[in-house]
Amino acid sequence: MVWGNGCQDGVNTRPLFLVFYATVAAGIVFSSLYVFSAVYSSSNFVSGFSSSWFSSNSGEFNNSNSTLIKDQTPNVSQPDVHNNGERPIWEAPNTKNMPSPETFRLTKELVQRHVKDNVIIVTFGNYAFLDFILNWVKHLTDLDLSNLLVGAMDTKLLEALYWKGIPVFDMGSHMSTVDVGWGSSTFHKMGREKVILIDSILPYGFELLMCDTDMVWLKNPLPYLARYPEADVLSSSDQVIPTVVDDKLDIWNEVSGALNIGIFHWRPTRASKKLAKEWKEMLLADDKIWDQNGFNELVRKKYGPSVDEDGGLVYAYDGNLKLGILPASIFCSGHTFFVQAMYQQFRLEPYAVHTTFQYAGTEGKRHRLREAMVFDDPPEYFDAPGGYLSFKPSIPKSLLLEGEHDLDTHFRLMNYQLKQIRTALAIASLLNRVLIMPPLWCRLDKLWYGHPGVLQGSVTRQPFICPLDHVFEVNVMLKELPMEEFGPGINFREYSFLDNPLLPKQVKESWLDVQLCKQESEGCHASNDTVLPGVLKFPKGSNEDTLKAIFSKFKDVKVIQFSTMQDAFPGFSDKKREEKFRNRVKRYVGIWCCVENAAPGHVFYDMYWDEKPDWKPHPPRTPEEDRPPL
Repeated sequence: MVWGNGCQDGVNTRPLFLVFYATVAAGIVFSSLYVFSAVYSSSNFVSGFSSSWFSSNSGEFNNSNSTLIKDQTPNVSQPDVHNNGERPIWEAPNTKNMPSPETFRLTKELVQRHVKDNVIIVTFGNYAFLDFILNWVKHLTDLDLSNLLVGAMDTKLLEALYWKGIPVFDMGSHMSTVDVGWGSSTFHKMGREKVILIDSILPYGFELLMCDTDMVWLKNPLPYLARYPEADVLSSSDQVIPTVVDDKLDIWNEVSGALNIGIFHWRPTRASKKLAKEWKEMLLADDKIWDQNGFNELVRKKYGPSVDEDGGLVYAYDGNLKLGILPASIFCSGHTFFVQAMYQQFRLEPYAVHTTFQYAGTEGKRHRLREAMVFDDPPEYFDAPGGYLSFKPSIPKSLLLEGEHDLDTHFRLMNYQLKQIRTALAIASLLNRVLIMPPLWCRLDKLWYGHPGVLQGSVTRQPFICPLDHVFEVNVMLKELPMEEFGPGINFREYSFLDNPLLPKQVKESWLDVQLCKQESEGCHASNDTVLPGVLKFPKGSNEDTLKAIFSKFKDVKVIQFSTMQDAFPGFSDKKREEKFRNRVKRYVGIWCCVENAAPGHVFYDMYWDEKPDWKPHPPRTPEEDRPPL
């Protein structure tokens, strides 16, 4: 499949997870030291890929900013990557006319022109995912890898990639150019295209590294794959419980998660060709079979024994196929990378991240990669008109550390943060600035079924910085809502935005710190006079007229950072605007999932929880309660 939905992927593997759950002991002292270190130091959440939690921020963007500008090549200078005498990748063709369709037909000769060391790296998709495909290519060329090809499922994508100098072939699918959505009939058609593609390329005699476009390469994987020359297939997995703590293959008989076909490597052996052929025939015979489930079913027909004692490979499928399972700590899923940061805990370097185990659809995938600073956006994304608004999220130690990690303590922590974010959204809307969202601290993981708070046996630390889509409906935040009902849109950016190396100098150096003060305290009054260069004292609880009047003087400042959002703004005095704002932001939050042994087991987040004195976190008790608090 080109796209995998984390929730849906996991539903299919849930019994496997549960069978292998092991009890994990939580060290309270260790947890406390970890949190204090994270909160009060500048250590990075994702070492090398994400920035310090409280010095980095995020914000909103509208639909026009939600994807890479289609006519723009990535904005970081590209290496001179050549391919067997072919034109360097990213170098536009020196012609005004598209070549004939025959030029883009998948043939052995076409693949041969891009192979290096007998390996070809392939992804495919339609035009809706152009920005993901460009990001995928960019990360490979940054790693000095040029032996790549992209399959275009529609003419619009084929032409776009050709004019950007990216090796492309026509899959002849004639698909729609829009996001097809997980689970749709078109989505399943895309999955079948992948299997047909594998079955077509293997007879050419080349090794095939097949990838979904919603993954990113962070380190050259080819030397790692070459360590296992006897393997017919090396596959990633949805494993969330570590079976190894080094960079060896996962221990096959301890892997409870499904094999994930978003990243897998095929050698052109007799066994692998046989598997690909049968897999294709299975899917073409029954359009209800999901490609990944079909692969797992075939591979596990015969499963074991080990090929040898220490190699990590297992005999699978027909008893002759040699299979290896790539370690989930460094060939990361959306859970092992964004939630557990497993590679970081084991002091390993990740090779890849695949945006599974996530929510909010394609928009959620994109935002996660942005949070990790591994998504290549155009320059205008980093210098929005009107500038940015950020704030320091002051969170009491007690909310992070005291008490058990349970539903009550999780929601006390989340509600404290939601109230500040609600205020920040209002001020961003008032000042027409892009809000840089703060990092979100969670005490509980979010899954798609009942669980005790975190996956037992995983290395999830509590509390932890959780992805925005654990709490917010990122896709709803990006949706264009009618102005007459919801007021103006509010743009946002990811929490790591200000630490992104792509942030231009003119943004980094244009900064105003706003120190909120009590109105009755000495020297605290509404004024545009700075107490120090780049520092402004501003009274808490100021109304919208005061905010607009004072900060209009700083309209050319790129970043305005508030010291806190506690009591910063009481709300809009215009009742109609306040009502529209409420209608909008109430839809921004989603659910936490899920309480064990409860149906339903989810709990709704409520942006205005503080206006309900008896509000308690609990699953819906009646059908009437089982709806968002709008």
